[in-house]
Amino acid sequence: MPWLLERVAHTGSRELFTLAVLAVALGIAVGAAALFGVSVALGAFFAGVVVSESDLSHEAAADALPLQDAFSVLFFVAVGMLFDPRILVEQPLQILAVLLIVMVGKSLAALGIVLFFRYPLHTALTISASLAQVGEFSFILAALGVTLGLLPVEGQGLIVAVAILSISLNPVAFSGARWLNRWVTARPDLLARIEREAIIKTGLPDGPHPLRNHVIMVGHGRVGSIVAAALAKQETPYVVVEHDVAKVESLRSRGISAFFGDASRGSVLDQANLADARMLIVTSPDPYKTRAIIDVARKVNPGIDTVVRTHSERERKYLERMNVGLAVMGEQELANAMAGHALRALDEPAKEGG
Repeated sequence: MPWLLERVAHTGSRELFTLAVLAVALGIAVGAAALFGVSVALGAFFAGVVVSESDLSHEAAADALPLQDAFSVLFFVAVGMLFDPRILVEQPLQILAVLLIVMVGKSLAALGIVLFFRYPLHTALTISASLAQVGEFSFILAALGVTLGLLPVEGQGLIVAVAILSISLNPVAFSGARWLNRWVTARPDLLARIEREAIIKTGLPDGPHPLRNHVIMVGHGRVGSIVAAALAKQETPYVVVEHDVAKVESLRSRGISAFFGDASRGSVLDQANLADARMLIVTSPDPYKTRAIIDVARKVNPGIDTVVRTHSERERKYLERMNVGLAVMGEQELANAMAGHALRALDEPAKEGG
C-alpha cells in the first residue's frame, strides 16, 4: 500500500491522491472486517497502521482531515448517548480512581518516555497533556471486551464516564503543562538536569536536538535549491518541506532532511519541528499559499522570522503589513541588479575620459 500511494503521488494529482487514500482506508477497513471477522472500526485502525508505514502518511492524514472532523462529531454524539449520569452518584470513587490513572498515571508515563528519547521538555509536556484523556480506540476495546465477556458492562460505563470527564478537563491539563514549562524554563539548572538525564539514559551524545534553531524551507525548486546551497555552505541546519515526491526522495538520498506535504497544513509543518525553528523561508510564488503558510506557522511559533517570495508590489506591501521579516520581489531584485551593472559600466568610460 505505501508503494501504491507513492506511485499515485508521483502523478502530481492532489485529487487522485485523496481518492487513493480514501479507497485504501475504506478498502482495508471493510476487507479486514469481512476476512478476519473484526469490527469495521478495528479494520479502520488497521488501515491507519498500514498507511502510516508510508512516507506520505502526514499528507494522507491531512487529506483525510475533513472526514475526520465529520466523524468526530458523530463519535461524540455516540459517546453522549452511551453515558449514564447515575454512575457519577453510584460509583464516584471508582470513577475518581480511573480518572487519576488516565490523567495522572498515563501522562507521567508519557512524559518519562518522551524525555527518555531526548526530546525537549516542552514537547514531552505537550504530548503528556495530549494523552491525559481517554482515546477513541478505548471504546473499541471496551466494546470488544464486553462482547467477549472479558469486561463487565459496569466497566464500559466507567470508561464512558471517565472519557467525558477527561476530555472536559483536558484544557486544564494543557494549561498546567504550559505553566510547568514556563516554571522549569525559568530555572535553567533544573531544565538542564532534566534534559541531560534523558540524554544519559539513551546513551546519545550531549548536544542540541537535530531540529532545533533551524531553518524551515518550503519548496526546493530553482530558488529554493540556491538558498539551500547557501545555508549548507554556512553550515546552517535546515529542513525542506516539498510537495514533489521525487524531490523529497532525491534530497533524502543526499542526506538532507526533507518532508513531503502541503506546508499550509499544520500537521505537515509539525514534522519539521516548527515550534523550535528560527526562520521560515517560503520560496513558492503563490501569494495565497504563502499567506496560509505564514498564518499556520505563527499559530505555533509566533516569533518565527519569515522570508517570502512575491511577484507584485501590492502583495509585497501586504506581506510587510503582516510583519513578514523580508518579502523579496523577484522582478525588483532583477531590475536592481541589471540597472546597477548598467550604471557602473556606463560610468567607467566617463571617468576615464574625464
